[in-house]
Amino acid sequence: MMTRNIKRNMKIALSVMLFSTLSYAEAEFGTVNGEEISKDEIAQTLGQSGMKFSTLDLAMKKRVMEMIVDRKLLSQHASKSKIGESDDFKSKLALLKKELILNLWMEQESKKVSDTVTDDELKKSYEKNKENYKVAAQLKARHILVKEEKEAKEIIEALGKAKDVKEEFIKLAKEKSTGPSGKSGGDLGWFTKDRMVPEFSEAADKLKNGEFTKEAVKTQFGYHIIYLEGRKKEGVKSFDEVKDQLKSTVQRSKFNEFMDDKVKSLKKDAKINLKDFSAKK
Repeated sequence: MMTRNIKRNMKIALSVMLFSTLSYAEAEFGTVNGEEISKDEIAQTLGQSGMKFSTLDLAMKKRVMEMIVDRKLLSQHASKSKIGESDDFKSKLALLKKELILNLWMEQESKKVSDTVTDDELKKSYEKNKENYKVAAQLKARHILVKEEKEAKEIIEALGKAKDVKEEFIKLAKEKSTGPSGKSGGDLGWFTKDRMVPEFSEAADKLKNGEFTKEAVKTQFGYHIIYLEGRKKEGVKSFDEVKDQLKSTVQRSKFNEFMDDKVKSLKKDAKINLKDFSAKK
């Protein structure tokens, strides 16, 4: 008897688990009065922000879901009225259908145009528009920022005695720099000269790779010791670097041309009668 009960209970448990799994699969984001919250509703709520629901933090996800629930409750309530039977509703619905058909058709045609874009077209566009892909000269540096010139001189002296200057620089930056980059060893990454105050950029640009400033560089922020890690000359981004950007630009241009040609073609056979708004009453 006990064995039968155990088996029966296991079957019930498995059934509950299966039902829960199916319910989750069918309603990934939940339901409101039994009506599923769809991916389209989430996309509509996020609008043109470009954000993806999966990348939002927990608080933002909850906010989005609250907005959808509120709207869904109001929509369900409104659906109980007789608005859906009115002439106003029917005319607006017809207009929405036309807009939806147009939008879906344009998406479909845009995809077709996208599939026609070739590497040769992209390369021609790249050569024609190279000026748009110029990059300014860049420096890669680290710095140690302190308030007093005396402390800056002591750091410079310590660096002058170091066997491994870079290693010592990183260590001192972590210990003494008051700047936000101190915790990462003073690392400023790559930057163009115009991104830094003039005094800093001029001093950094005079250094060779692996050198540091032998005198403290004074700016409005304090006293800097700068270590140069690398430099890039002014140049042009490679084709591979801008290929995705190029594809988007060429695709958009080709699609606009396609739409212009399509409208011109349709106008030839269309019967269009417009009111003369310039005529006096």
